[in-house]
Amino acid sequence: MKQDYYEILGISKSATAAEIKKAYRKKAIQYHPDKNPDDKEAEEMFKKAAEAYEVLSDENKKARYDQYGHAAFEGGGGYGGGGFGGGMNMDDIFSQFGDIFGGAFGGGGGGFSGFGGGGGRQRRVKGSNLRIRVKLSLEEIANGVEKKVKVRRKIQAPGVSYKTCETCNGSGQMTRITNTILGRMQTSTTCSTCGGAGQTISKKPADADGHGLKVSEETVTIKIPAGVEEGMQLKVAGKGNEAPGNGISGDLLVAIEEKEHEALKREGDNLHYDLYISFSEAALGSSKEIDTVTGKVRIKVESGVQSGKILRLRGKGIPSINGYGKGDLLVHINVWTPKTLTKEQKSFFEKMAEDENFVPSPEKSDKSFFEKVKDMFS
Repeated sequence: MKQDYYEILGISKSATAAEIKKAYRKKAIQYHPDKNPDDKEAEEMFKKAAEAYEVLSDENKKARYDQYGHAAFEGGGGYGGGGFGGGMNMDDIFSQFGDIFGGAFGGGGGGFSGFGGGGGRQRRVKGSNLRIRVKLSLEEIANGVEKKVKVRRKIQAPGVSYKTCETCNGSGQMTRITNTILGRMQTSTTCSTCGGAGQTISKKPADADGHGLKVSEETVTIKIPAGVEEGMQLKVAGKGNEAPGNGISGDLLVAIEEKEHEALKREGDNLHYDLYISFSEAALGSSKEIDTVTGKVRIKVESGVQSGKILRLRGKGIPSINGYGKGDLLVHINVWTPKTLTKEQKSFFEKMAEDENFVPSPEKSDKSFFEKVKDMFS
C-alpha cells in the first residue's frame, strides 16, 4: 500500500499551501541527491516527497486525493501517483520543482532545471499534455475496462538531428550577474534561443516543424479501473506530445464521462432501479426480472407489497474505487394504478371499496416516504 502523502511530508490535512511548500522543501533538502550521493533509499524518499507535493500543492488534485486517496490517480497500467507515477525520474522533479530549492545547493545559483552531472544542470524540456474524453457505460464502470483509443500526438521526426545551443552552451539557462548595493546578485533565466532545451536543430526533414516534431497517429491502451466517476481524470504517462532533443514526453490525460443507463441510476457506489408492478402482482406476489450491471437477475416480490417499498440487493452496485467492497442495488417498488377500467373491472373495485382488506391500515412498522428517504441517506 502506498504511503499517505500527508505522512510523507509530515503535515496534517489542514496544512496551508505555504506549510505544504515549506514541508516539501525541508524534505527535498534532507534527501537531495547532492547531499546523499549513491544513496538509493534517500533518492526514493526524494521522489516520494516530490510526488506528494505535486498532488497536495494543486488545489484540484488535493481535493480528489482527500476524497478518494491514491485511487483517484491510479488507473493501472501506465498511470499512477498524482503526477509522476511509478516511472517518475529526477528530471521530472527538477524540471517542475527545481525553483523551490532556491540557492540551497550548488554554486549559489538559481536552483535546478535538470538532473545529472555537476553544478550546471541542463534542463530537460517536457512536452505538452494531451487531453481526451472517454465515455463509459455503467457496465464498464462496474467491471473495469481496457480501452484502445487513437491519439494524434507530436513525435520527434525521423532524421532530425540537434546540436548544442551556442547561446547557453547546452545548459538551457542564461546567467546574469548584477552588482547591487548588497553585493553581487546572480539570476538565471531560460535561454531564449533554445527555450531551455540546451539544443537547437541542425538538420530536419521537410515534414517536421520548427522543433523537429511531426504529428503521428498512435493507438494507446488505457486501463480503466472499476468504480471511476464522471469528471474523474486518469493519466497515461508519456503518451502526450514528445519534446525536442532529449526532452521528456508529456502525458495523456483521460477525463471520464458516464453514459446514461436506460434503467439504472447511479448515486455514488449505489444503483437505483424503478420496478413497476400491477395491483394483481402487488396483492398476489410475483417474480420479476430486472437489470443489473452484471446482467439480468430475478427477484421475488412478496404478496401484499406496498408502493414505495425498497428492496436492497447487496453487492449489486458499483465497486468502490478505494477497494472497500461494492455498493448496493436499490429496487424501488411502484404499484401501477390503471388509468382506465372496463365496466366489469370498475364494478369489482366498487364492490371492494368497503372491504376491510382494501381499506388502508398502515402499521407502525410501515415507514413513510420521508422516513424511507431519510434511511437512504443516513
